[in-house]
Amino acid sequence: MTEQRGGKGRKHSKKRDEILAAIRSTVSHPSARWVYERLKPSRPALSLGTVYRNINLFREAGELISLGVVRGEERFDGRVEPHSHFVCSRCGRVVDIHEIPDKILEAVGEMGEERGLSIEPARTVFYGLCGECRRGDSPDPAACGPVTCRQHGCGREIL
Repeated sequence: MTEQRGGKGRKHSKKRDEILAAIRSTVSHPSARWVYERLKPSRPALSLGTVYRNINLFREAGELISLGVVRGEERFDGRVEPHSHFVCSRCGRVVDIHEIPDKILEAVGEMGEERGLSIEPARTVFYGLCGECRRGDSPDPAACGPVTCRQHGCGREIL
């Protein structure tokens, strides 16, 4: 197709739409490898490089954000409205946090003012242990691999 997408000068394609839709279809904050493995069965000619290139285009256009590297892979979020994240230090689970208590926001603002800064805490990442890891219910992340836990039968997306 030769349609331009969002006035950014990019060609519109079904493959590109599928890559972005795959990222937006999950709350697991997938990696490029997850997207590739999800789409490869229906698109045998798809390469991991194509997924990475398109993800970079989407990031540059503001259609998704990078959460940085979690357990060795860069993770992405198709929800671009300002919100924070929690990353489990053990299993790598990433959870959206949409509401930050006012006390925390006020403390960050005061800290910035003391240093002559105007801080806008739109994207904050908190680290710790998720509930499953705290209880010891989470499967060993090394045994589960980068996509979906099949070994333990839980089917949970673990990236």
